[in-house]
Amino acid sequence: MNATPDQLRTRLQAGAEAASAGLPALMLSAERLAAALVPGAHGQRRAGTGEDFWQYRPATAGDTARSIDWRRSARSDGQFVRDREAQVAQSASLWVSAAAGMDYAGAPSRPGKRARADLLALALAMALLSGGERVALAGQPPRPGRLQSERIAEALIARPALEGDEDAPPAEALRPGQRVVLFDDFLGDPQPVLDYLGRAAALGVQGALMQVLDPDEEGFPWQGAVLFRSGSGRLSHDTRDAGGLRAAYLARLAERRETLSRAALTAGWHFGTHDTAAPPSQALLWLWSVLEG
Repeated sequence: MNATPDQLRTRLQAGAEAASAGLPALMLSAERLAAALVPGAHGQRRAGTGEDFWQYRPATAGDTARSIDWRRSARSDGQFVRDREAQVAQSASLWVSAAAGMDYAGAPSRPGKRARADLLALALAMALLSGGERVALAGQPPRPGRLQSERIAEALIARPALEGDEDAPPAEALRPGQRVVLFDDFLGDPQPVLDYLGRAAALGVQGALMQVLDPDEEGFPWQGAVLFRSGSGRLSHDTRDAGGLRAAYLARLAERRETLSRAALTAGWHFGTHDTAAPPSQALLWLWSVLEG
């Protein structure tokens, strides 16, 4: 039986209220995490109106007496102007996988992978925004300012999990010169990510891949009879000897990481890993260092 328009509106309202209930907690956690970083403006390596010193240059006919650096000029026979480096707001795009498997948590005491990825993405967005950058989720127009962090948080909370096991960043949303960070467990088909990196490299887009895993996915602690199922339930594997699969699983995981790391390096990107039992600040500081580097 099809739902009536009133029933559909009721369901939509209930879903929106449930989603918004988690917004204050996510915002607060991300603000605390982002506070550990000290963002700054980004230079263009050319003369302009920024605050940072770039170079001395000989004074020309168009320079005023006020622009002359008299202390530097006193050490030579000429007059010199102290140029400052131009500063410009950069653009960053963030993408968090919504594949069904991203909701996995191996223990009640640990967050799901997507919850941790959402937190890292929002904290990174806040830090970049406070540094004057324009930030958005992939496919959305990047904007500056505090209000944009609220928009990003609302969008992260509101996205429904996909019914399938695969998700991929939108390659058509790539723009020349921007920076991109992808958050995923990267356990699915790697080809869409490899294709994405190839297109990003062709456009001069730089960024980072952050693989977020549960500790159980890192160490494969299972023994005996276990029924393994994908997040969507569409794939399954029943075994009587889970422990016997551990070596092969860890080898496959290492091979996948090597593939992603090599592809990232070729594209001028960075590849990092994070498990949900570790402090999120570790991953955030790594992301900040590679983006600022």
